[in-house]
Amino acid sequence: MSTETLYLTSSNVALPYFLARVAIPINSASILLATISFLLGVAVYRLYFSPLAAIPGPWYAAVSDLWLNTWIARLEQHRTIQALFEQYGPVVRIGPNKVAFCDVTTARSVYAIHKFDKSNLYKSLLTNDNDHAMTSLSHSEHAIRRKAFAPHYAVSNLTLFQSEIQNFAGKLTETLDRTSGKTSVECLELFRHFLVDAMSSTVFGFRSGALEAWTMNVTHPVVGSIHDFPVRGILRSVVPSFLWKSFCRIPNSRLRRICDSDKTLAEFVGERLYDVRSGLHSGALPSEGLDNEKMPLMHRLLRHRLVSTGELVPDHHVISECMGHMIAGVDTSSTLLSYLFWELSRRSDIMIKLQAELDEVMTDSKIIPDISVLNELPFLNAFLKEGLRVYGSAPAFLERVVPARTSATVSKADEDFDLMGYALPPGTIVGTQAWSMHRNADVFPSAETFLPERWLSTDGSDAEEDRLMKMSQHLMPFGLGTRVCGGQNLARMMLKITLATTVRNFDIIANSAETNERTMKIMDAFVSQPLARECRLSFLTRSH
Repeated sequence: MSTETLYLTSSNVALPYFLARVAIPINSASILLATISFLLGVAVYRLYFSPLAAIPGPWYAAVSDLWLNTWIARLEQHRTIQALFEQYGPVVRIGPNKVAFCDVTTARSVYAIHKFDKSNLYKSLLTNDNDHAMTSLSHSEHAIRRKAFAPHYAVSNLTLFQSEIQNFAGKLTETLDRTSGKTSVECLELFRHFLVDAMSSTVFGFRSGALEAWTMNVTHPVVGSIHDFPVRGILRSVVPSFLWKSFCRIPNSRLRRICDSDKTLAEFVGERLYDVRSGLHSGALPSEGLDNEKMPLMHRLLRHRLVSTGELVPDHHVISECMGHMIAGVDTSSTLLSYLFWELSRRSDIMIKLQAELDEVMTDSKIIPDISVLNELPFLNAFLKEGLRVYGSAPAFLERVVPARTSATVSKADEDFDLMGYALPPGTIVGTQAWSMHRNADVFPSAETFLPERWLSTDGSDAEEDRLMKMSQHLMPFGLGTRVCGGQNLARMMLKITLATTVRNFDIIANSAETNERTMKIMDAFVSQPLARECRLSFLTRSH
């Protein structure tokens, strides 16, 4: 318990006792006066005597978390923190015990070198009321969990699943071809269905039939639950935990679906686990496998033994982990794809360049090149990098906790963490956000403009290489350091295959009355989403 927490707790206990001892009548007026005095004392302490008092920032942020929580609830935390950076500089106090920074060297120190643990905020993203890799707060616990699934996301292993992803991308092309010239398509919904299929094949070795459900105007239940889960996380982060169950009983059908999104997805994943277990027991699936065997993630987790005990991973941990991977893989990529195609709909110059490059390697528009070929296409990769910079699906503030030094010989001054010249005591929450790192005008000139060309080398000079390296160091769409997204290799592969297939086969247009700057305003619900919660575009089949 921190010193400040102890002080507040003891004060709450001691105040009534003190009033009784001095024979002051405890009526409503005296209680109100005592409460006001207490709150004023807390505010004065936080403003002028807190170890963080010297850090620049608005006074109301220093006094209470309420101000920032209102912006979190409004899904605008990313813009709010960015505005503070623009006003106060690269270090700003955003809460009584919370400091944001925008500096690549400090980011490496916090996320990669010192490997600070996550804050309790991440517990709002529990799946099946249980931890998974993303919600494991300590670096050591996360390392244990990551060891179980890391081999699955090795490039060499993912290439074994390339044919399935190409197959689903082909089905997506067929689906879009049927809508050509007829109606606009709600991309977020379509791409979520497509990616539930693609992710299910890699996570469970299972064909979910989500894309077929979409063609019949049916929302696959997993798609709906994945869509609602980030909003559920936001609500859990701002609603006090003791009120959460009561909050979820509010008689509102939309709220109930959001609260039940975790349960719906857990049931789906639990069914997949039962199927896999049945296959193992019947002998339809081998109980032991070689390292280079094509193996879905769930099968790999079920065979993994913990180093500490030698025991298999418990089923409830397998369910929670697979849920986390499905949510992260589907929601982020579907949103990014929607923004990338929206960008193409209003930038014909970029679409023409991209199509010209793809036409050369896809002489037959229905045959999807190997990912090794797509990895070598300069403009496609520059387009994706710029998309990850401007429209990255994880713009949010990544909270970490300054640790306490364990050595008894460490002095109080040495316990503090030096963050860009400011001494931060143990327990302070610190972090940065990709939204701000990606909009550093010194690194990315015309930062708000979508410019794929910025990622292309013009002359191969040392100065040019330094510029490209500096941009890459500031690019963190999948996080940073030891907690970087474990599935980023899979995400890049799915994105490139989908982009190449779709752009080669279609021209993309948007009706400004349906989809525009206002409807596509990026909101921050842990992952990004457009203000209108939809993205309607038309895909017109190209003549081949």
